[in-house]
Amino acid sequence: MSADPLHRAGTPQRSTTSPPPSGSGASAIEVRRSARRRRTVSAYREGDRTVVLIPARMSEAEEQRWVSVMLDKLAAQESKRQLGDADLAERAERLSDQYFGGRAQPTSVRWVTNQNTRWGSCTPAESSIRLSHRLQGMPEYVVDYVLLHELAHLLVPGHGPRFWRLLEAYPRTERARGYLEGVVAADRLPHLPGARSE
Repeated sequence: MSADPLHRAGTPQRSTTSPPPSGSGASAIEVRRSARRRRTVSAYREGDRTVVLIPARMSEAEEQRWVSVMLDKLAAQESKRQLGDADLAERAERLSDQYFGGRAQPTSVRWVTNQNTRWGSCTPAESSIRLSHRLQGMPEYVVDYVLLHELAHLLVPGHGPRFWRLLEAYPRTERARGYLEGVVAADRLPHLPGARSE
């Protein structure tokens, strides 16, 4: 018998399955509503699906918001399973193939610990890319955006219109930029003595 109350016999629930948002990494999202679930929301991967468990009384708007929150949370947890440099290089190759037709080909892609004021850097003359270790643990779509940003610099050195047109191909560019801006803004907030993190 499963410890999850949703799987107990006789529990009324409604389940809906929908395609995932672009770049979520799963092929489908299944939302399971339960009358027994009062406040908590949880999610897990089941094969190529993401299952999100929510209270039955939740509105459609709340459901959409919580699905997005839980996808980000799962992605962050999965990113914490630290990618090594070889994984990062494979990911860069896959992203280059998918978004730039394989034209951006770095000779090296690696994590570095000496970049505290930038998320990534690229040396086009050497075709090398470095990502800040501070990205480790962030959602996959954010790491992918930074990788794509640096890959784009192998094709276009500056930040002109041609550069930004390349990044328009990635559907989560604006969301990833917003996430990173939020991290920077949070770092600038005053830390009150005695405040505790939850």
